[in-house]
Amino acid sequence: MADVILQATDLVKHYPIKGGVLRHTVGWVKAVDGVSFELHKGETLGIVGESGCGKSTLGRILMRLEEPTSGSVNFDGIEMYKQSGSAMRKLRRDIQIVFQDPYTSLNPRKTVGDIIGEPFEIHRDVVPKGGRDKAVRELLDMVGLNPEHINRYPHQFSGGQRQRIGIARGIALKPKVLICDEPVSALDVSVQAQVINLLEELQAELGLAYVFIAHDLSVVRHISDRVGVMYLGKMVELGTEDEVYERPTHPYTQALLSAVPVPDPTLRGKREQIVLTGDVPSPANPPSGCRFHTRCFKAQDICSVEDPEFIARPDGVGEHRSACHFAQVRQIVETVDVSDETPDPRFADVDHRDLSSAAE
Repeated sequence: MADVILQATDLVKHYPIKGGVLRHTVGWVKAVDGVSFELHKGETLGIVGESGCGKSTLGRILMRLEEPTSGSVNFDGIEMYKQSGSAMRKLRRDIQIVFQDPYTSLNPRKTVGDIIGEPFEIHRDVVPKGGRDKAVRELLDMVGLNPEHINRYPHQFSGGQRQRIGIARGIALKPKVLICDEPVSALDVSVQAQVINLLEELQAELGLAYVFIAHDLSVVRHISDRVGVMYLGKMVELGTEDEVYERPTHPYTQALLSAVPVPDPTLRGKREQIVLTGDVPSPANPPSGCRFHTRCFKAQDICSVEDPEFIARPDGVGEHRSACHFAQVRQIVETVDVSDETPDPRFADVDHRDLSSAAE
């Protein structure tokens, strides 16, 4: 499609397990195992799943911070993993990342001005000579921070403010795609709302496309146009936000949604809840066939033998895909109105600048 900006095809990332006196490879951790998807210009693709499912590894592969074992990433018509060092450096101007931890992702020995201005040192043609401070101040103002604090150090800011600094650094080169690796998971709920609303404003203003990695289903639904669900290194369901949240077809997605807390006390206990049994298998020794079959309430003999195809589901809308031999729409959330008409109260009427000066 003409509006596809990023395309991942059969991405695989296996980490070797070393053992013995000579440190031979005795096995492999299958962190990402055959993930494919497309990201369109200006859209937000949410990636959700349990801790250890491979979400963050996928994000690093998309940035080429990790080399995949196999597979390819096509960015705006360019095959990313075929590019030389200099060509890749130029390509990275258009794809940037915001890391999860706002405390360890910023150099404590550098001022905010140096941190945000560092991309301009690498790409010297972006800002004219002598214009770096002005550009940094504009970025600080854009993310809701005081431009006069350009000479402060990271420890002088709160967690939410540090994440804004990370966002400012991420958008400094005016990228086309921003990888957000759990950008609000380490923040208080009220600050999460501000950062999410800031990201939405920047997307509208700059035309950004996001790959938004998170484990909070409510946050992902609020910001995403499409949602991909990962389990043990594989994408098990992918569709529009409405398709995945209102008409899930994979048992794992259905179980996740059934566990979402219900804010209305009058509805508690009226919704079907799916309780998964057993522990998540190790990615170093995943089950044969469907990786979810050891915990699945629909599992049959074929599930332990044959890996299901990741194919479109005939629910009548879009390209809703899932990987299950017995995929079937199940309206887990039918008694809870989570539509756009009743947005998550955490994000309603919260200006992204409301608490930006709380620690100043």
